[in-house]
Amino acid sequence: MKDLKYLIAYTIPLSAGLALQWQGAWSWATVILAFGIFPILDALLPASSQNYTSEQEANRLKNRFFDILLYISAPICLVLTFFYFKTVQEGGMTNFEVVGLTFSIGIVLGALGINVAHELGHRSSKWEQFFAKVGLLPVLYQHFFIEHNRGHHKHVSTDKDPATARKNEWVYTFFFRSIIGQYFGAWRLEKERLSKKGLPIFSWQNEMIRFMVYQTLYLLAIVLIFGLNLLPFALAIALIGVLLLETINYIEHYGLRRKMLPNRRPERVLPKHSWNSDHEMGRIVLFELTRHSDHHYLASRKYQILRHMEESPQLPTGYPGSMLMALVPPLWFFVMNKRLEDQTRKLELA
Repeated sequence: MKDLKYLIAYTIPLSAGLALQWQGAWSWATVILAFGIFPILDALLPASSQNYTSEQEANRLKNRFFDILLYISAPICLVLTFFYFKTVQEGGMTNFEVVGLTFSIGIVLGALGINVAHELGHRSSKWEQFFAKVGLLPVLYQHFFIEHNRGHHKHVSTDKDPATARKNEWVYTFFFRSIIGQYFGAWRLEKERLSKKGLPIFSWQNEMIRFMVYQTLYLLAIVLIFGLNLLPFALAIALIGVLLLETINYIEHYGLRRKMLPNRRPERVLPKHSWNSDHEMGRIVLFELTRHSDHHYLASRKYQILRHMEESPQLPTGYPGSMLMALVPPLWFFVMNKRLEDQTRKLELA
């Protein structure tokens, strides 16, 4: 029964559904839930560093419930996105309601769509990877599938990784560097992959070209079904979802660096290279993404068995609260730079 706690993650799309149905002040329901209620609960509920035994891990891996929760994510995101466009097309709402609904749907696409796509993107089966790519479609960020798996996980906590934030780097500057860097990084990775196979870059074998076509067709379908005036709204919810992802990227590795070895290669990715959070609410609603140290240590581990790692640096609160802090750079630096310096000294003494 304890495993049912992950259903709480679906209060995010549920709140967006209620926002679409009831509108008015409810238009902001998802915003209030994600960045009002969840941070408070993270602060009130005790964090847990408990790990599962080997037997418990084996049982959780056999339980299809954990996978089904992920498989229904992309369809839910697409349905909510459709009804968002339909609701906006019908009109009759105030700007307050439209903006609230736009942020609410954008948060769903980021917190549920991209986050679950991230988890499924690490799976080996093609159909799970397909679900990952579908989840990334409404945010027009399918190249994340390439860059995150083959770029970020290889270069994390080094200057080669655009998705690793540097010490004292403002999150708003990071947005530009990370988004642009990841996009061109994905092109470079596909070029390298195709070159090794002796295939031309400008061909259907290039997944970046396929992603461009799929995303263009998605936007074209919106225009044909709902009209050209809905195009800016499609771009708006995509941008909100992406900025949610990039804010998470910012807090996950802020200031952490891998040591360069005598052979001029960075040391292996270890738990100490990712900020971790054991705060309960953030763990639940983001499908254990907050146990990020173990995820980077072994990316193939499924979310339901991710572990607390003693050597990993800890965030002061859960992801929702940390993201709010990051949006106020002076506050973020005040809180995190001291922790970063303590972590650096700890590693020097080790």
